[in-house]
Parts: sequence; structure tokens; C-alpha cells
Amino acid sequence: MFDGLQDKLALTLKKLRGHATLSEANIQDALREVRLSLLDADVHFKVVKDFINAVKDRALGAEVSASLTPAQEFVRIVHEELTKTMGGEAVELDLRHKPPVVILMCGLQGSGKTTSSGKLAFRLKGLGRKPLLVPADLQRPAAIEQLKTLAKQAGVDVYDTKAGMKVAEVAREALEMAARQGQDTIIVDTAGRLHVDLELMDELREAKELLSPKWTLLVVDAMTGQDAVNVATEFKQQIGIDGVVLTKMDGDARGGAALSVKQITGAPILFTGMGEKLDRLEVFHPGRVSQRILGMGDVLSLIEKTQQVYDEKQAKVMAKKFKKAEFSLDDFREQMKMMRQMGDMKDLLKMIPGVEQAMKKMGTGGPDPDKEMRRIEAMLSSMTPEERANPDVLNGSRRKRIAGGSGTSVADVNAFLKRFGDAKKMMKKLSKMGPGGLKGLMRGLGM
Repeated sequence: MFDGLQDKLALTLKKLRGHATLSEANIQDALREVRLSLLDADVHFKVVKDFINAVKDRALGAEVSASLTPAQEFVRIVHEELTKTMGGEAVELDLRHKPPVVILMCGLQGSGKTTSSGKLAFRLKGLGRKPLLVPADLQRPAAIEQLKTLAKQAGVDVYDTKAGMKVAEVAREALEMAARQGQDTIIVDTAGRLHVDLELMDELREAKELLSPKWTLLVVDAMTGQDAVNVATEFKQQIGIDGVVLTKMDGDARGGAALSVKQITGAPILFTGMGEKLDRLEVFHPGRVSQRILGMGDVLSLIEKTQQVYDEKQAKVMAKKFKKAEFSLDDFREQMKMMRQMGDMKDLLKMIPGVEQAMKKMGTGGPDPDKEMRRIEAMLSSMTPEERANPDVLNGSRRKRIAGGSGTSVADVNAFLKRFGDAKKMMKKLSKMGPGGLKGLMRGLGM
């Protein structure tokens, strides 16, 4: 996400570092390159124009901080204006309303509407809601079956839509079912088309009139760039939308849709789809996205992902093991499994400030974090419970067996065990240190 834009902005900001002050001359040069970078990222031309003017006015104004260098000052202004362009603050999906609260999901075919409906149900269930999924894409039987499958995976109820039913019938019976079963949220997956047409809009208006949704969310494919913005504009004008869900954000290196939708349509981006799994629907935080674009990482999102996997009780147990240097290979394997649940390791590492730039410098020749984790997991799985509990028993023949069972070499096994042993020795010292101790632990593990 945003890789192309991030690289180009990094080059622009690098050129500013050699200047002692922000002047109209060097600002103009930087803004020209920023403008080209944004247009190349498929950002809407009107958004680019307004953004460039806002940055220019502020950069040449009287708000320069004495504690910042010209390059830092420019980054601060760009960050704030990018955040503002994307909406400023994250918008909450407010469900404080008399139940059942209806959420109407709409969009074109192929936008990820059905999958996003399932993800949203899964997310709301995790927040304590009782959602009911309603397949209302009556044009496409496959969409009905897909949503029923997603409902089963998410562990939520689904209305049993039958072929040949009408929108009015589905709407009435779904509302009755939710009232009868005590569901407080109804998520309706409506029909889509390959393009915006009169028939689609008429059907959506009928569904909206029958269901009186609290939220009408438009699902758009981020990879379609400015087309996503055009679609959002049409839906906003024709039926009215309260928010946008941007899908396939993990596959879009440009990011033009994310930077354009709010300013052009007025509809905020509520969520982004970052993969196929049910848990890969993320709240859209403009400030955090702006930081990612500027290569600042996204520590807050990383903390949130960590909190979703680790509970407080477990963290205390592990802290005690750190202090006593009793952290075993079984504990290490358990931690790796939990990290896996947080998502792709490359994506997680990119959230740490400075790491993404370092990874790019290493290029394709650098280590693949996910591949390294799989290699270590294979080694651990090839060990016996006794060996994981007490690595001291691992003699030469055992290490050879582990290497053969994991598809690695004896040298790989030796190197991992040495790093683990070194890290274990450091744990007592690090447990007495502040936040800086984490750096030492990462170095000890060879990360």
C-alpha cells in the first residue's frame, strides 16, 4: 500500500535536507515533485491542486518552528495536510440506536462487497454485537451461497434467502427474524452490477426505503484508483452513502482512492480491507495512513494488533519467565504462533519507524521475515517436547535429526540455538531495563 508514492516522496524530502531554510524557490521545487507523485498515484487532480496550495501557504507562512529543520518542517506540514485530506480523524461506526440497527452494504460486482459484509459481521461479533447477515443480492445466487459460507465461518446467523425471492420479501422477513432472535444488527449484502445503471439504483432505493438503514456503506475496490472515486460520487448522488469501505488496499501500491474519496464525495472512509481473512477489516485512521505514506511507520496500529492477540494475564506470566530466564523453546514457539495471528510479518515490521526503509535498502536479497519464521517453526516442530524444554540435551546427532526433519542444515539449527541461548542470557538484564531493552532483545535474536 502506497509504496510508489512513499518512495517518491522520500526522494523529494531528501533533497530538502540540504537547505538551511524553507524558501519559495526550494518549496516550489519540492511541491512540483510532490504534485507529480500524487498524480502518478492516481489521486484526483482537484485533490492534488487543493493539497499543494494548502501546503505551499503553510510552508511559506510564519508558523515555522525553531526546533525543526526545514525538511522536518515540510514533513510536518505535509503529514497534517495529508491527514486532513483523508478526513482528519477516524470515523466510528456508531450503532447507538434502537435495535436492530440496519447496515446496508452496496457497491459494484467484484468490489468485495460480500466478503466485506462477512468481515464486518465478524468484527461486530468480536465487539459484543449480535449481527444477522442478510443475502440480498438476488441477481447472483453464488453471492447468496458465499455469504452463507462466510456467516458459518464468522459464527453468526444468516437469513436463508431463497432463489426467486423479491427484495421486499427478504427485507420484511429479515427484520422479523432479527426481532424474534434478538439480533441487534442487520448487515444486508445488496445486489451489484458491472457498472452503475438505472436498474441497480432503483433496486438499492427500494431496499433503502424498506429497511431504513442507520448506515449505507459503499464498498469500492481501491485498485481501480480514480474509478473508485467516480463510483463513490455516483452512489453518493443517486442513493446517498454514509461511509466507504476500501477493499484490496494490500494490493494497491498507489493509494489514489484513499487520498481522494473523502474530499471529493464528502463520505468518510470507515474501513479498509487488507486481505481475504475475516479479521482483515481495519478501521481507517487518516493520521496513521499519512504516517505510513511518509515512512514514519504506524506504531499505534501495531500496538492494537498486539493487544488483540496477547491478554494481560499471559503477558504477566511471560514477564516472570523473562526475569527468571525460564523462557523455553515451547514458549518461543507459542509466541511465534501468536505473531502469525497478527498478520504478515513484512507488514508488521513496516509499522515500526525506519524498518521499512531498511528493508527496501536490503532489497530482494535481504531476509524474508515470514520465510525465516517458517524455517524456525519447522525446526521447533522437529524437536521432541524434552528437547524444547531443555535445549542442553541437543547433541550432534539430535541436531542432525532436527535439520533433516525440518529441511534445514545443521548449521541453521546451530545458529538458531546460539541466538536463542544468547537472548536467554540477556533476559534477566533486559527485564530490569526500560523500553530501550527491547532493542537489545531484538539484536540478541538476530533481528
